[in-house]
Amino acid sequence: MTSTPSVPTASVPTASPSTGSNPNVAPGRFRVRYGALVVAMMLSFVLVTAEFLPNGLLTDIAAGLGVTPGQAGQMVTVTALVGLFVAPTIGLIFPRLDRRNLLVWLALSAALSNAIVAIAPNLLLVLAARFLLGAAISGFWAMSIAVAARLAGPDNVGRGVMFTSAGVSLATVAGVPIGVLIGEAFDWRVTFAVCAAVTGLLAIVLALVVPSIPAATSASIAQLIDTILRPGVALGLAGHLLVVLGHFIAYSYVRLALERMPDADATTIVVLLGLFGLGGLVGNVIVGMIVDRTYAVLCVGVPAVIALMLAGMIGLSGSIVAIGVVSFVWGGLFASWLIIVNTWVGHRMPDRLEPGGGLVVVGFQLAIAVAAGVGGLLVDASDVVAVYGVGIVALLVGAVLFGLANRVPRASRSVNAPSAR
Repeated sequence: MTSTPSVPTASVPTASPSTGSNPNVAPGRFRVRYGALVVAMMLSFVLVTAEFLPNGLLTDIAAGLGVTPGQAGQMVTVTALVGLFVAPTIGLIFPRLDRRNLLVWLALSAALSNAIVAIAPNLLLVLAARFLLGAAISGFWAMSIAVAARLAGPDNVGRGVMFTSAGVSLATVAGVPIGVLIGEAFDWRVTFAVCAAVTGLLAIVLALVVPSIPAATSASIAQLIDTILRPGVALGLAGHLLVVLGHFIAYSYVRLALERMPDADATTIVVLLGLFGLGGLVGNVIVGMIVDRTYAVLCVGVPAVIALMLAGMIGLSGSIVAIGVVSFVWGGLFASWLIIVNTWVGHRMPDRLEPGGGLVVVGFQLAIAVAAGVGGLLVDASDVVAVYGVGIVALLVGAVLFGLANRVPRASRSVNAPSAR
């Protein structure tokens, strides 16, 4: 496979404002702003924690609002659906707003959402508040590549994205469990109140620590379409959609796959799921350190190995140790996928980081929605083996599409970048 070359040094002086690059600073001498990256990581941590808190507090929330668990579960659904519309358009809605200030407003919106949920008397108001949270989450992820490029430098986009992606793994491993513990000790509403307070505090810290991040110029629907039509971009985005679809169609029913093990009790399953989350933390660090040099290989190899892990989840169900290894590797590889695909965007279209980031988020949200529907139909009509088979095929096809996308020469304008001005 012919890898896509990294962005030439000569292109940096003409980088778009969306990258936030200083044309007077050579990439090799760029000072990585680790403090600001940690703040961005903490914001992603609290946003994702708030997004999935209903999963851990579902029965308590349902009882408190006087609704069924299925109705309370729509708190997660609405946040995902909002992303389909907000992610690709937030740059168009706020074309001139400094991206640091945008992050601050998104954090404040999430804080307000959590505060409303903490005191809302009924499900309707809760869902309206979660709509606001969904907009904040998708807006944050759409801006994450541009923010990473500004804080880590044009040569270290992957390392910058590693921090925000690590927030997702931390939320899975620690954020949601801590939220559940607070809910058990006090009340589920207290958990959301704490989230509101922490997110509001982070909004203040963001304003103080994160430097100015100028908005991309000429944001428009035409620019979004032009980004998709660039050589290799549509192929890569299709591959991204299939990779996420393949993962989620299998992970949504991982409990059923784990229950195929002989004598698998609840404690064993919890430990195996914990290994999945631990693998995510390790994978984030390892991949984040090497992704800027190896993204073209990783965006093909990682989906292929995840497909192998899905096959192992089904074929090795007789061994708890083997399934533990599979869970750890699977968790580590998929947790790093956001880093990989965002780095691909950063190198493939360095002058279109905002629309590229929005399209990545749309791919995630659309894949999650399709996976939930298709997976449910398959598991009811057949069994979990069929679900995992579809997941394997989707991952392998996604890997092939990325391989083909990376063979397509980059458009010269994404290297020279004058069109972004």
